[in-house]
Amino acid sequence: MKKRTSLITLAALALVLGAAFSQATGPGRAAAAAPAATTPLSDEAEAALLEALTGPKGEYAAYAVYTAVIERYGAVEPYVSIRDAEAAHIAALQRQLDLYGVDYHKTNPYLGKVEAPDDLVAFAQAGVDAEVANVAMYDRLLAAVADYPNLVQVFTNLQNASQTKHLPAFELAVQNGGTLTPEQLQQVMGPAAGQGGWAPGRGRRAGTGMGRGAGHGQGAAMAAHAGGCTHTPPAWAGQGARR
Repeated sequence: MKKRTSLITLAALALVLGAAFSQATGPGRAAAAAPAATTPLSDEAEAALLEALTGPKGEYAAYAVYTAVIERYGAVEPYVSIRDAEAAHIAALQRQLDLYGVDYHKTNPYLGKVEAPDDLVAFAQAGVDAEVANVAMYDRLLAAVADYPNLVQVFTNLQNASQTKHLPAFELAVQNGGTLTPEQLQQVMGPAAGQGGWAPGRGRRAGTGMGRGAGHGQGAAMAAHAGGCTHTPPAWAGQGARR
């Protein structure tokens, strides 16, 4: 009888341990621990993401334009601060492309192919026109990524910064001889402008192959929420490399 009781006890213990193990490692628990699956991009969404980074109105092109201006005229505003913002925006888009496994130019194909204008006032006006076009571009691209909330968030933030930060900066620069003082810059772009980044805090440099003078930009976690600036290079900007 004692032997039989011991066997029953051991069997009951095995059932309890088995249930506990199943609860800890069962399908529900395993699913919670596993990385979330990424929904593959549609052709339209992939094209939109690539255009935002590498297109003629994209972040690479804008960064190259501001680099050309700075190399010719020095650390003039608002070009320095907006270029710093572009570095963060490039990093945000690159992370999304990496997340979805999309091939893209790891280096900026526009660098070195842009000539700075002879007149900064004319360039500032071109910047105004480009920001208006940029907002319209993101309206179109947002429709293509509507099924991807992370891309909608990034694109919306880039569009909002073009409309609420960069456009007013260029409008004021037109009225001020093509440049801005530090006080004017902070008036239109916020207190972080002109302090080595688009927003408080500094992180790693955005992307690779961005050329000298890349600026600090934001940290990786913040860049996905940064504002954006994607410009159509003015007529003097030359032609960017094809993908």
